[in-house]
Amino acid sequence: MDDYIAQRSLTRLDESLLTHIPPFSLLSHEQIREILDQATVRRYGEGITVFNEGDPADRFFMVLDGYIRVVRVTPAGEQIISLHIPSGQLFGIARAIGRETYPATAITASEAIILSWPTTVWDHFVVSYPGFSSETYKILGLRMGELNMRVVEMATQQVEQRVANTLLRLVNQTGRKVADGIEVDFSITRQDLSEMTATTLHTISRLLSAWEKHGLVKSRRKHIVVSNPQGLVALARDHG
Repeated sequence: MDDYIAQRSLTRLDESLLTHIPPFSLLSHEQIREILDQATVRRYGEGITVFNEGDPADRFFMVLDGYIRVVRVTPAGEQIISLHIPSGQLFGIARAIGRETYPATAITASEAIILSWPTTVWDHFVVSYPGFSSETYKILGLRMGELNMRVVEMATQQVEQRVANTLLRLVNQTGRKVADGIEVDFSITRQDLSEMTATTLHTISRLLSAWEKHGLVKSRRKHIVVSNPQGLVALARDHG
């Protein structure tokens, strides 16, 4: 029933709601309508796998509302959270990087409404809608920059710095103002943080407990609030 409701709502979706969202921001209303008319929409609950690493990349996707967690598995079988994708961004765009399979697994980090298109229309979109392609590759560049930054952090920073930088990125990208600070706007566990920072769960728990005592963060089940962003920035920059 939820899928049926979402499918029906697509026909009523006003193109103007998407004009500020890459990769639609440089397109006309008529072009946006053409793209939406070729889309399928689906509503997902939290924690649902959209596709798995290694699956044939037969569709590409856009988060209309919600957040996506991108996960990779190491050769040793360990799960690593690569990044989070917020509303208004494409994902699963394997064709854009010359792949025929998905390079990672995509899991909903919150309830989400997701648009998707068959990969067979990708080349047509790129040729017919130049604004679509330019904004898409800009997003790809930003993601590659974020991944490279994380590699540098892993190689050069202490654990405390890595965790502080990760929390700052999350609140910068997805944070929402609440009474006691800025909250990461989706469920996030200590295990998630450990996977994002190549850190043990014990170390994450110890750090968050210490930071909470110093008024930097507030951590409760599946929710993290940064209460003192400036203090966290100081920790992230501290080379000890």
